[in-house]
Amino acid sequence: MAALGKIRSKGVILICIVGFALFAFIAEELFRSCDSAKNESRQQIGEVLGKKVNVQDYQKLVDEYTNVIKITQGRDNLTDQELNQVKDVVWNTFVQTEIISKEASKLGLTVTDQELQNILNEGTNPMLMNTPFVNQQTGRFDANLLKNFISEYNKAQNMNSQMAEQYKSIYTFWTFVEKSLRQQVLAQKYQVLLGACLLSNPVSAKMAYDNENQESSIELASFPYSSINDNQVKITDADLKAKYEEMKPRFQQYEETRTIKYVDYQVLPSTADRTALNKEVNGYATSLANTDDPSEIVRKSSSLIPYLGIPQTKAAFPADIAIRLDSINVGAVLGPVENKQDNTMNIIKLVSKAQMPDSIEFRAIQVVAETPEVAATKADSIYNALKGGADFETIAKNYGQTGEKNWLTSTQYQSSTSMDADTKSYLELLNTAAINDTKNFQTSQGNIILQVTDRKAITTKYVAAVIKKSIEFSKDTYSSAYNKFSQFVSENQNLDAMQKNAAKFGYKVMDYSDVRNTDHYVAGIHGTREALKWIYDAKENAVSPLYECGNNDHLLVLVMTKINKKGYRTLDDENVKNYVKEEVTRDKKAEMLMEKTNGVKDIAGAKKNGAQVSNVNQVTFAAPVYVQTTGMSEPALSGAVSATAKGKFCTAAVKGNAGVYMFKVTGKNTRPGKYDEKQYEQRQKQTALQYASNFMQDLYINAKVKDNRYLFF
Repeated sequence: MAALGKIRSKGVILICIVGFALFAFIAEELFRSCDSAKNESRQQIGEVLGKKVNVQDYQKLVDEYTNVIKITQGRDNLTDQELNQVKDVVWNTFVQTEIISKEASKLGLTVTDQELQNILNEGTNPMLMNTPFVNQQTGRFDANLLKNFISEYNKAQNMNSQMAEQYKSIYTFWTFVEKSLRQQVLAQKYQVLLGACLLSNPVSAKMAYDNENQESSIELASFPYSSINDNQVKITDADLKAKYEEMKPRFQQYEETRTIKYVDYQVLPSTADRTALNKEVNGYATSLANTDDPSEIVRKSSSLIPYLGIPQTKAAFPADIAIRLDSINVGAVLGPVENKQDNTMNIIKLVSKAQMPDSIEFRAIQVVAETPEVAATKADSIYNALKGGADFETIAKNYGQTGEKNWLTSTQYQSSTSMDADTKSYLELLNTAAINDTKNFQTSQGNIILQVTDRKAITTKYVAAVIKKSIEFSKDTYSSAYNKFSQFVSENQNLDAMQKNAAKFGYKVMDYSDVRNTDHYVAGIHGTREALKWIYDAKENAVSPLYECGNNDHLLVLVMTKINKKGYRTLDDENVKNYVKEEVTRDKKAEMLMEKTNGVKDIAGAKKNGAQVSNVNQVTFAAPVYVQTTGMSEPALSGAVSATAKGKFCTAAVKGNAGVYMFKVTGKNTRPGKYDEKQYEQRQKQTALQYASNFMQDLYINAKVKDNRYLFF
């Protein structure tokens, strides 16, 4: 009881202690929750229809599509630009699929397994033509080939790892095709259903026919806007504001953009750098001229073109090298020669030149054993048997090989980056052995019994040593350029200072409007992802750090000049203001020219008031008139001409895109041909479907898509 009393006497203190402990516990959980939410947020690459898109899920889609391209194109790697295209395609496809799926779900549209199977059985969908399951005899997709593959794939899971991996690669490719096919069919269903809401009828079909085929010939009087100097047009702020309000819907934007100014400096080789390179390559040229084996010289030069020492067609060499091969004598050296297109210095020594086959048909039996001696003994036995008349394929099968004939083309080997001695000797034998003669070729790994059975496409081949060196700046040159640019950035920490002093440093401040977070590069300069992230994090008038970018040859600094929010661009925006000013200028010029048309009742009167007169034929309502005197297409003129009877002068002047016009209709006729009502109704329906294809833009806007890929890629 005493203890209890003591506790009660400290009640207030204990409540405070317990309360603080509870608060600490709750706060800890809250911080954990916040950290978890932040971590989750950091992994979100975007949002579609309120659905968060995780960066890992997106990356899986990118990897999937990248592998498909590699399989279909036989590629090992994609360029940086190609990878950016893949990322855009994957994102756009994902967004469209999410949007269409939601809309289709509302309508109960689906793609059933049976529908998909029917498409596979029909085998004509273009997407199926790029799969390995096309029947070579029919030229169509064969569902049975797919069925057999899936059966083999299931069995392959128990095979060796290499075989299983090959099957898995093709299976992954097929699952991508099947998924894409479902998405495509669902989108087509939705579009067809939407297009069916836009109907065609005999009346609209006849109108379309008349609009295309009823022609007018006119005598045209043109009053070009260019005949009035812009200085003669007085524009007030009220004029601009009124026109802006009239055109305001044109200035709505559905995503944030940024307007920046920037200074970009590309580091180039100095005179000293070029002098040093010239001395180096001249030394290589001398060495090549004095050697019979250029392989070591080319290797030491770090040439961009390896020396294989084998005959190659022109296709194996860069275009600037290939075009010079026939102008060089065997044994001679050409160069150094500068190529400004790829920024290189080049030397060529033509070692040999000969007429050789581009394609070789051959068959071979590989002979391997525990030791080279045993392999040689077996190879001698096989060789003697074949020389004695034995069947090549029969003997090959005895050694677990097919012995079937294969074709080898120059492109299959001549672009290699390196080549060992065995391979060189093997290729030389293929190119020189007599047809149907049998050879016993010994390698460091064993023997190959080889027989060339045919040769085709005799062409000129060259053994050429090429030294191609990039003209690059030195470390000293880059360091000097960096220090100068760094000084410029540190001394000019606002836009006014940059614009005032840029020329003193030899730089220029440039404009870049409407930078989007979907851009892969800033101002077209590679390696600027960090700069793009800064742009979307910076406040107006902020100056960026110095960025080293491009191919490690650009120095860049940015100034954030304006954040363009979603909604309507204001008249304060320079681009908007210039656009509105052009429209107001055109309107005022039209008013001034309209005064010249007052009281004009014929072409002669228009000409008297300064019009340029010309004849224009084949004017139809369906196509805008192209007026040669103003250099502009004029839809309004087409409409006015179609509404004016033959022999009549226009009732009022027509305001166009490039001038004011008056005209007299001198003739009307209908093009020869019979009106086909059904054909025109079908054409109208196709036009409606084209209009329906624009539905994605509205759905995209309503989906409130957020694209934050720039934060990750």
